[in-house]
Amino acid sequence: MQTPGSQSSLHRANLERVVRAVRLAGSLTQAEIARATGLSAATVSNIVRELKDGGTVEVTDTSAGGRRARSVSLSGDAGIVIGVDFGHTHLRVAVGNLAHQVLAEESEPLDVDASWADGFDRAEALVGRLIADIGVGLEKVIGVGLGVPGPIDVESGTLGSTAILPGWAGINPRQELSQRLGVPVYVDNDANLGALGELVWGSGRGVKDLAYIKVASGVGAGLVINGQIYRGPGGTAGEIGHITLDESGPVCRCGNRGCLETFTAARYVLPLLQGTHGPELTMERVVELAREGDPGCRRVITDVGRHIGSGVASLCNLLNPSRVVLGGSLAEAGELVLAPIRESVGRYAIPSAARQLSVLTGNLGGRAEVLGALALVLSEMGDSTLLSDHGSGVRAPAVLSSGR
Repeated sequence: MQTPGSQSSLHRANLERVVRAVRLAGSLTQAEIARATGLSAATVSNIVRELKDGGTVEVTDTSAGGRRARSVSLSGDAGIVIGVDFGHTHLRVAVGNLAHQVLAEESEPLDVDASWADGFDRAEALVGRLIADIGVGLEKVIGVGLGVPGPIDVESGTLGSTAILPGWAGINPRQELSQRLGVPVYVDNDANLGALGELVWGSGRGVKDLAYIKVASGVGAGLVINGQIYRGPGGTAGEIGHITLDESGPVCRCGNRGCLETFTAARYVLPLLQGTHGPELTMERVVELAREGDPGCRRVITDVGRHIGSGVASLCNLLNPSRVVLGGSLAEAGELVLAPIRESVGRYAIPSAARQLSVLTGNLGGRAEVLGALALVLSEMGDSTLLSDHGSGVRAPAVLSSGR
């Protein structure tokens, strides 16, 4: 038995610090590991050598600042993780390894409001098909990240708002998918996962405080504070769509009037243009027409951007993030929507907060949420399976194999 403060327990703790730093970043040079963990360069070098001999990490030659360096990542044979993203109109699944490499990915149309049972049937089938395609079985899966378009109640694990997915009322998504696949499942709402995806792979890299704004059938924000997703005690942090802009405005699905969502979400915006552009108009088509110069679509995009900017200004005044990333189909409008957002932020935010803020579009597009689901597993999983025998003097191979 290891006693607190013993050499073996200290060594084990150092192993876990190194593995965790690499697991969260995907890959780091040994110098970056030393900075991230506070360990000396010599200690990091010894630990990396031990982990490499045990099959836990892979080391490749690279360069940093013009100098030769060694890049450390978790072994591609150390297991796989799966991301599942339920959107209002699609299902997307991705399979990745612990080195942050996406091995397979596929999406298909899905009306998520129609039937929760059908949605999970389809997800189960798609997961099975993708892992079969890369030649592994469920026994190689360390965990699954699951994204749903609604807030998750922290205490019960159920969807917290029946107004968003009325057909899913009372459903525990984590429990349902875990029972079907027989592996650990980590669940979060789509905005939080979009924030994680952009933080790890996209426009949020290199910052610790950001807000990811997703505008689709609703409006939500994923908040990252000091490098961590902030969910709030009830799991509903980031419901920026229900900031009141006009107390006499349209009635929102939440029951209040004049919420930000009633001026920006597709279900409220599209009717403004369908009389002139046809009933089949989609938000993607509005963005496309706006980029082509259509005056009506450009006006609507500009108005939506100004309203979003009012909500972003409130976030600036409260949380002072360094970056705001816009996701969802609206992000494809680029500067057509970013310019009015910045204008409103400049008008309504505290000047010092506005000066420090950068507003840009996400660069992951529709993949942000499913990649965030992969990142969720990578951030929540423990290191025990990767280090089961390390620190005891026995160098063990990685517990899981990718089957490649």
